[in-house]
Amino acid sequence: MGQQVVMGAMMQCSFGAAPSSLIVIPKGPPTMAGGPLAATIMDFAPIANIPPFGMCSSIANPMVAAATAAAFGVLTPMPCIPVTVAPWVVGAPTVLINNFPALNNSAKCMCTWGGVISINMPGQFTVQVP
Repeated sequence: MGQQVVMGAMMQCSFGAAPSSLIVIPKGPPTMAGGPLAATIMDFAPIANIPPFGMCSSIANPMVAAATAAAFGVLTPMPCIPVTVAPWVVGAPTVLINNFPALNNSAKCMCTWGGVISINMPGQFTVQVP
């Protein structure tokens, strides 16, 4: 069984230089899990839910590509601005929070620039979800 992800969970992007902390904005009556607000797969909005991960090193990111071209092909990381356009995958479809599947610590979220965002630390360790 996975752990329920909550507000403050630590995330990491495969192209990001630093971890980031999940922000949960309730989409109905607030639901707590082990203390903090429980997250759902719909907590994927860039900046609002998923803050930047420091510097981005994905060549698919236009800012990184431009900086790399200006540096004659030397990979030049640029500030991260997450571009997530789809919910977290898979989550816990049998556990609903305000009619959305709960977010567990094995779920992934894809960034448009090719990064895979994963949960490093769920924010709590007492509430489990399938």
